Amino acid sequence: MSRLSIPLLSTRSDDFYAQLRARLARDSVSDLQVENSVRDILAAIRAHGDQALLNYTRQFDQLTVSNVGELEITAEERKNVLQRISPEDKEILELSAERIRSFHEKQKQHSWSYTEANGTLLGQQVRAMDRVGVYVPGGKAAYPSSVLMNILPAKVAGVKEIIMVVPTPGGVRNDLVIAAAEIAGADRIFTIGGAQAIAALAYGTASIPKVDKIVGPGNIYVATAKKMVFGEVGIDMIAGPSEIMILSDRDVNPDWLAMDMFSQAEHDENAQCILVCADADLLNRVHRSMEKQLPHMSRRDIIKASLEGRGLLIQVRDLTEGVAVINQVAPEHLELAVAHPEDLLTDIHHAGAIFMGLYTPEALGDYCAGPNHVLPTSGTARFSSPLGVYDFQKRSSLIYCSAEGAAHLGPIAARLARGEGLDAHALSAEYRYTK
Repeated sequence: MSRLSIPLLSTRSDDFYAQLRARLARDSVSDLQVENSVRDILAAIRAHGDQALLNYTRQFDQLTVSNVGELEITAEERKNVLQRISPEDKEILELSAERIRSFHEKQKQHSWSYTEANGTLLGQQVRAMDRVGVYVPGGKAAYPSSVLMNILPAKVAGVKEIIMVVPTPGGVRNDLVIAAAEIAGADRIFTIGGAQAIAALAYGTASIPKVDKIVGPGNIYVATAKKMVFGEVGIDMIAGPSEIMILSDRDVNPDWLAMDMFSQAEHDENAQCILVCADADLLNRVHRSMEKQLPHMSRRDIIKASLEGRGLLIQVRDLTEGVAVINQVAPEHLELAVAHPEDLLTDIHHAGAIFMGLYTPEALGDYCAGPNHVLPTSGTARFSSPLGVYDFQKRSSLIYCSAEGAAHLGPIAARLARGEGLDAHALSAEYRYTK
């Protein structure tokens, strides 16, 4: 059995919330050295376009080509990849894509308006963005699920063109990632990555079209670049390490809970996993189960570092107090491993995604349940939502006044304008009903 040291906190302690905040302390998504490097990369791409992009691709991905066109995956290659992957892999990608598409179709917003009795019309016109960039991590691991989760909501929204970028160190291309992009409906795919890819999407080059918004996860350089180009383009979010919080009652298989903790801890050493329960015996049994199962995990060193560095076991008095702790943490993933999870929903105010019941592990949401797995991290679930169709739609207000409507609203606007010292505003409104 491998020894595993995870702090145990109790809400009965007077300084519980102080201890909790200390354990939750999140480092900045960036540091000065990274920011300086990224700033230089952004400036180079903005000034020198394709040539700088080729230089960085050679430097960081050990991939030398004569022009950026060679970094684009052709339509023919994409079709060949779909034929090359196994029928089983193609089937599960298509099944996952259909479930994700079906869920997101229900999010689509539509234009609306209403007309008042005097003929004034008010409303909103909803339009999809013209062009979106999707960043997909590459290198150490491949993430076809991330491809589906980022591209499909944009397609459902009606985005006209989706440009996907993915690094391919050494020129090695991952078939599942390319197949997922083809199934999801990416319009163009470039094998570029890092801050230089974000810069190319944000500013545009001779070969890479400038986009309106950039979505998708990446390393610290990618996250820093997204933060720096915000305003030039829109972004989805600045994502931190993955998180899971589990609220459990006593009658749950401890092996299940241990593996659910592992499922997030294996992402990276900074992932945060928290188990909350009123039953001290269950917390002990889960701890023993983790120690028993850890040696058999292929990513055991990462799991151990994550759990010992950022993991927590929390004993609460009851489920109600457990919900209060949840709202304090605002976790990315929340599992309600309890008999009647629906009874708790009303009081849960902050969580990225809520997995309800004993048979709904977070892993299902990562791949094929349907809701998006791009979720707010680092407590931002207090004010942010999962990636969705609404992130790729924008709204324009509609205002139409009849003569009668202008006569009704004009005096109101004119008086408010003069109260603000803006005579031209007032006269602009008054001209519509006095002249």
